[in-house]
Amino acid sequence: MQELHLFEYAIIRVVPRVEREEFINVGVILFCKKKRYLKSRHFLNGQKLEAMAPALDAAEVGAYLQALEQICEGKKGGSLIATLDAPSRFRWLTATRSTVVQTSKVHPGFCSDLDAALDKLFREMVL
Repeated sequence: MQELHLFEYAIIRVVPRVEREEFINVGVILFCKKKRYLKSRHFLNGQKLEAMAPALDAAEVGAYLQALEQICEGKKGGSLIATLDAPSRFRWLTATRSTVVQTSKVHPGFCSDLDAALDKLFREMVL
């Protein structure tokens, strides 16, 4: 029998007008403390973004999403957050904020393959 791993995940959202609370799911962050696993995947649908928020700069949002991915990977390219341990990075990434890029509440799950779980969540929640 394959070992099951407890993981936590959050959906990355773009919220063009925070006061309206409307959003587009653009990514997933998945974390497993036991396996020291922290990865994210994102896809920004430019057509959806243009339809929902024509004044929002897609390139700027894309750069922010790329920065989140680099923090997940622990790349020390100018961000002090990226130097923290994986649990601290995950908690920082999923902290409640009132900005254009936010995350959902954190949800738990179990799986035997973390990469496959990330792929599945990404397909179901973003694509």
